[in-house]
Amino acid sequence: MAAPAPVPERERKYEIVAGSGIPHLVGVGGVATQEDPVEHVLDASYYDTASYRLARGGITLRRRVGGPDAGWHLKLPVSADERQEVQVPLGGDPHKVPGRLRRLVRAYTLGEKLVPVAHLRTDRFSHRLAGADGTTIATLTDDHVTGEAGGATARLDEWRELELELDPGTDPARLREFDRALKKAGVTAAPWPSKLRRLLGDRLPAPPRAGRKPSAGDVVLASLREHRGRLRRADVGVRLDVEDSIHQMRVATRKLRSTLRIFGSVVDKKATASLVAELKWLGGQLAPARDTEVTEERLRAQLGDVPSELVFGPVRQFLTRYFAREAEEGRTRAMAALTGKRYLELLRALDAVLEEPPLTAKAGKPAKAGLRKPLRKIARKLSQAEAAAHGLTGDELGTALHAVRKKAKQARYAADTVKPVYGKKLREWRKNVKAVQETLGSHQDTVVGRDVLHHLTIAGHGEGQNTFTFGMLYAQAAGRAADLRGTFARQWRRLRKGGRPGWLG
Repeated sequence: MAAPAPVPERERKYEIVAGSGIPHLVGVGGVATQEDPVEHVLDASYYDTASYRLARGGITLRRRVGGPDAGWHLKLPVSADERQEVQVPLGGDPHKVPGRLRRLVRAYTLGEKLVPVAHLRTDRFSHRLAGADGTTIATLTDDHVTGEAGGATARLDEWRELELELDPGTDPARLREFDRALKKAGVTAAPWPSKLRRLLGDRLPAPPRAGRKPSAGDVVLASLREHRGRLRRADVGVRLDVEDSIHQMRVATRKLRSTLRIFGSVVDKKATASLVAELKWLGGQLAPARDTEVTEERLRAQLGDVPSELVFGPVRQFLTRYFAREAEEGRTRAMAALTGKRYLELLRALDAVLEEPPLTAKAGKPAKAGLRKPLRKIARKLSQAEAAAHGLTGDELGTALHAVRKKAKQARYAADTVKPVYGKKLREWRKNVKAVQETLGSHQDTVVGRDVLHHLTIAGHGEGQNTFTFGMLYAQAAGRAADLRGTFARQWRRLRKGGRPGWLG
């Protein structure tokens, strides 16, 4: 059974002195009524691996009884103020995490057992904040918390905190209005993102931070950690079948692979060669699902511009059948990869690289000196790929331009990696590289789209359908490709003449 769809949770937490009154928020953020408190006693057991893999990823997993939303709650970070919450009703073994939730966090736990790590009892007083029409805008809760964390030594704590949570239908911008009003009333922002995080305290290691003068290794590792985080978050999205999640996972996979390859002189490329190969494999498993999404979107948009009198037969129904089958096959392939042992070993290998990075001697150099050569190298490879496309036509030109696109993408990823060091100096060059990449990406989409249209034409003809419209779309795609090649030529001239550091070449 699939996990239920996540719901957004936008909230901020505040510290409040014991014995203080509750701030009055009528007139703030459209609030017309602040209702008297409703009391609930909440009893929650928190689950994680013994090494706190979920907490280190900003994830909370608990089983709570009491209150209007008793059940299993999985909270996934989106931003500082927003999380996605997945809920599963109570039932079954109260000491065993439901399989639907265990599978969702597999990219974080890596197969480690989920065990109880903390227990919290909260005496909650909830104030509903309503607008003039009676609809709920937000809820202000006054929580009196008693917590106990297990481990080698037990930890006990008691505290009081306020929590301001917006209703899902409320404009997120109102959170800032409530924040200003609450701080004006004398409360302070809580330094912890969750009650569990506060209770665990220094049991979780602080995330690594680069110094004021980072080394080349510091910069590359920071980039790899960021992409690993995006990969894990996208993994959960794919399992929940969230829109665009396969695309985001594929991007994170490509960025990890590109960073390891481009900066192999910093993080030893021989030591990471097998990981790079596995990332390529993963990208290949995700590609069909993503390619289907893009191709369907573009062909439907193209068909939408065709006058109705030139659409012969059930073309749209034919597209629906074709892409429904392709999408199902693509998703099945992606999910088979994500549930297999090979993917789990890939994630473990990635963690190993980041926990004990195989740094080279060049990694210890100051970032500005240690990262120049890899940047020059990828910039040179991009120029060489463009030169290799000169004089080609037909399919050979399409293949060569696709190679230019891939090098442009790698160059852009490299510029993103070194942004903390060279951000301003590379801004115009990166902008021009991105323009080239996006144009050639659209060009490649026409190539793929024409292949699909050719297949649809043959299939439709075999079923006795009028395939005129598919042929017309094919011709339009070919014309669009020619226009895009002209755009690319102009953008490439701009890239060559545009501003860039002299050392980039």
